[in-house]
Amino acid sequence: MVPVVDTHTRVRPTGILVVNLGTPDEPTAPALKRYLKQFLWDPRVVNVARPIWWPILNLYILNTRPAVSAALYEKIWTEHGSPLKVASQQVVDGIAKIFAEDGNPVEADYQVVLAMRYGSPSIADGLETLKACGRIVVLPMFPQYCSATTASILDEVADLIRPRRQLPELVTIADYCDHPDYIGALAASVQAHWKQHGRGKRLLMSFHGMPERYRTEGDPYSAQCRHTAACLAEALSLDDDDWKMAFQSRFGASPWLTPYTDEMLVSWGEEGLETADIICPGFSADCLETLEEIAISGAETFQQAGGGTLRYVPALNAHPDHIAMLTTVLREHLPG
Repeated sequence: MVPVVDTHTRVRPTGILVVNLGTPDEPTAPALKRYLKQFLWDPRVVNVARPIWWPILNLYILNTRPAVSAALYEKIWTEHGSPLKVASQQVVDGIAKIFAEDGNPVEADYQVVLAMRYGSPSIADGLETLKACGRIVVLPMFPQYCSATTASILDEVADLIRPRRQLPELVTIADYCDHPDYIGALAASVQAHWKQHGRGKRLLMSFHGMPERYRTEGDPYSAQCRHTAACLAEALSLDDDDWKMAFQSRFGASPWLTPYTDEMLVSWGEEGLETADIICPGFSADCLETLEEIAISGAETFQQAGGGTLRYVPALNAHPDHIAMLTTVLREHLPG
């Protein structure tokens, strides 16, 4: 008698879900409205009572902000689409290639897919692709843990797999803010920038901001950003006067993490600083907040305040060091 094979107990592949924040499908007002509606309705992002926040979002923000944001996205859009999505997909392809080169047939043992917390490809799409996997490793592309990013991703993953009858083993990676390979990749990118453009008078490390209230409620993001900055300064052998750190992208009237990047750039400009370099270590791939807010608008703010040239050090994007580092982080969370 031929034995019956139970397909539910056989060895199943491991899925790797690499998740970034997201991007609109195109730089248009309708696309931005869809994207912002999903993004800004997430209570992890805007922690305001829903009855209060709904009219603010739907009657004001979504009727005014999409056109403004679309114009900003138009400045950075490429012929291949969103810079963040292009770079993130290249990272995923690079990780899959390394696993394959290790002798692991990716199609059989590992499946590596990209997902976005907001927009497409969605986390739902990614989990559907990995439905046959017995183990899923979730890798948020955020070096520092933040409830508005990492926790939101894990919320969405948990909500989507909860209805399943057979749940996969779930491995989640919270952060890699001081991983030696991450710090090393950042330091190498700054050194390569200096080699090509010369060293600026000062280096600013700019991280995405967060409401101060989140920090006091226990979010470790601020501390992890400061730790990353200190590690990078040490790796570059910088003196205290050679660098500063700040937080960008604040909105609303409530206090956010300080110091603020735009105010720091004004201060440096008023000093008459001739050249300054700026890096955004919390962004794994270039996006609106780095390419427009920092490289374009930040440079204008610095110059208008009396400064010279502000030079942006690109995100790690699909650099081989970045792909190798993320692969190492994954291996450290994979059994065996």
